Amino acid sequence: MSFSSLSLSAPLLQTLEQLGYQQPTPIQQQAIPAVLSGRDLLAAAQTGTGKTAAFALPLLQLLSQGPRPKANQVHTLVLTPTRELAMQVGQDFSDYGKSLSLRQQVVYGGVKINPQMQRLRPGCDVLVATPGRLIDLYQQNAIRFTDLKYLVLDEADRMLDMGFIHDIRRIMKLLPAKRQNLLFSATFSPEVRALAKGIINDPLEVSVAPANSTVEKIEQSLYPVEKSKKSKLLQHLIQEQDWQQVLVFTRTKHGANRLVKDLESVRISAAAIHGNKSQNARIKALNNFKQNQIRVLVATDIVARGLDIEQLPQVVNFDLPNVPADYVHRIGRTGRAGASGKALSFVCSETLDELFAIERLIQQAIPRQLLPPFAPQNPLPESKSSWTPLKPKKPKKPKPLGQRAPAAR
Repeated sequence: MSFSSLSLSAPLLQTLEQLGYQQPTPIQQQAIPAVLSGRDLLAAAQTGTGKTAAFALPLLQLLSQGPRPKANQVHTLVLTPTRELAMQVGQDFSDYGKSLSLRQQVVYGGVKINPQMQRLRPGCDVLVATPGRLIDLYQQNAIRFTDLKYLVLDEADRMLDMGFIHDIRRIMKLLPAKRQNLLFSATFSPEVRALAKGIINDPLEVSVAPANSTVEKIEQSLYPVEKSKKSKLLQHLIQEQDWQQVLVFTRTKHGANRLVKDLESVRISAAAIHGNKSQNARIKALNNFKQNQIRVLVATDIVARGLDIEQLPQVVNFDLPNVPADYVHRIGRTGRAGASGKALSFVCSETLDELFAIERLIQQAIPRQLLPPFAPQNPLPESKSSWTPLKPKKPKKPKPLGQRAPAAR
């Protein structure tokens, strides 16, 4: 199947050709015609499946065929859980719509609000926003939703995980009832379905990946290691294997800062990105990493989703995440859109429970790599049995009336 078979306009097809897009991904094949036909959509798509283009391309086409927005009005609202994802989605809309005369803006917290208010005055065809800043702008009368036509909730499950449910419900009350709704989520959890029930109408339901699955082309491995030697192990791998670009996840902000200092002490360029960093510092670190000006980007789970780096070769879990599903989102930063990638995890005895929970979730044992200088004194126990699915207990058959045990006295 080609993009031309999806009824996309000539300007969009030309842009896709310039960007090197050849064939639509499964989510794009199913979502684009549905959006163009006016259907509400409930889509489960893992990271790296091309889901942003699945809603951005048809929305750009629909917007290009309609009237221009009036002052302070928005025609399309895209809600995202994090600043990084908002910036990435905004950039994608800009890239795909570069041949169209549409106004697009991205707003998020952590930066001054006045410049954002000024940019919204002429109105915009597409507004990508985080929930908190969107509410702030509405309260400042900087934005109106009277003419809103399209609503997208991206990473809906992540928004629920981050506690945005009340903000989302508040925003829904501000929007016109008549609109087209698109909800994208990594999984169709009961919580996501409950959220969708109050937002979307008679949706087409699309799922292109099983829940919590890992991308097949990602080569996963783990290194048993003493906790005190994890930093030295990372340095060894970077230098021995000549990694030029690696994304490393730590559990805490303090751990991220400490690891950056350790790497810089051996002349490995690195930067940290986490919630305590200013928005400008986070943008600078991310851009430097994308432009290969630094070799290592150390991050907390704040950027486990929404971080889009082309051809990222490897991801390292310096610390395993507390929540098993976050492992899937972390390693999904590599192996995107059909590319191959590697995901390495450092495991010490203190994090065995986290490892077993992850393996149970992904239904496979992660292959082990042993480097003797860094290996723990006591080998990690085997973990195959930890991810074997638990068999449901069979209900007990009721005994015949004559064989029932006497009632307790």
